[in-house]
Amino acid sequence: MNFTDGSLFPENQQKLVITAAPYGPEWIPSDFPEDIPVTMEQQIQKAVDCYNAGATVLHIHVREDNGKGSKRLSRFNELLAGIRARVPKMILQIGGSISFAPEHEGDSAKWLSDDTRHKLAELQPAPDQVTVAVSTVQMNIVEQMCPADYKGTSFENPAIYRAYREMTVPAGPEWVEEHVRRLSAKRIQSHFQLCNITHLETLERMMRRGACNVPLIVTWVAIGGGFDAPNIYNLANFVRACPDGSVLTLESSMLNVLPINMMAIAMGLHVRCGIEDNLWTPRRDRKMSTVEQVEQLVRISLECGRDIANCEEARGIYKIGTFYQDADETLAANGFAPNRKAAVSVIPNAA
Repeated sequence: MNFTDGSLFPENQQKLVITAAPYGPEWIPSDFPEDIPVTMEQQIQKAVDCYNAGATVLHIHVREDNGKGSKRLSRFNELLAGIRARVPKMILQIGGSISFAPEHEGDSAKWLSDDTRHKLAELQPAPDQVTVAVSTVQMNIVEQMCPADYKGTSFENPAIYRAYREMTVPAGPEWVEEHVRRLSAKRIQSHFQLCNITHLETLERMMRRGACNVPLIVTWVAIGGGFDAPNIYNLANFVRACPDGSVLTLESSMLNVLPINMMAIAMGLHVRCGIEDNLWTPRRDRKMSTVEQVEQLVRISLECGRDIANCEEARGIYKIGTFYQDADETLAANGFAPNRKAAVSVIPNAA
């Protein structure tokens, strides 16, 4: 992305799109009972509350009534239908890492099978987006956590801590291309959650081969443990690598969330918050609900002079419903250089 004169002026920036991640699949309900929704009605109401606070994108995971992460796609369908009925314009984003929580103490934290994840394309009503990882990688979500981050939570249990410490993301090239193909066939947008520049480069190569003819809608996930660390050097390099036609949201974890989001607000990028990413106020004097986190970002953005996108504006910014015909159109729309053309040999005139 290029930052020319005036790029930091709010009048030259897109309105801010706020993604709320309120379902916190890694936590158990007793970790934050005041804010973790369990029943279906509570889960639907949480979406409404985030919308009313200013969020226009909802990152969705689903729980069963016993509080465990759901593996049943029928349960996802039920939640999607309930949210659509209450906040019909909100962008509904299914988390592609569904049900990675360990089932029992000492179990590994695993993603569902490739076939099951492909079935996210069959959800009814269809979500607007499904998050897609690119390249298999370690996802050690506790690597950057300190004891204060998980004090008083289930992560103090060594077995649960280890389960998340050893987690990996299964996202090989064959799976990614097939997943994007199935989502696109159902007019569901692939929202790419990328670890670093190498994953962005892999995605670009897929687009150059015509295997991924979609807008480059990206979240930079800076959580360490196989992903980029949340520092200004990694962020600047990633932003510089993103072409001008892409749309970039920033994501981090725990007390890194607010400063990273403040950078996003200042730079004209977009933000994500919620208890899936962070449980605490900046001083760690208490836990902070997802709605409070959304309201905080709204206040900061407005203080900076940057308005908050409504749902219709967010749909335009995120290019919801846009798909491309081939690699040439995809590269041009996303701001990449065109594919190289074969060199033409010139035969000298015999005369």
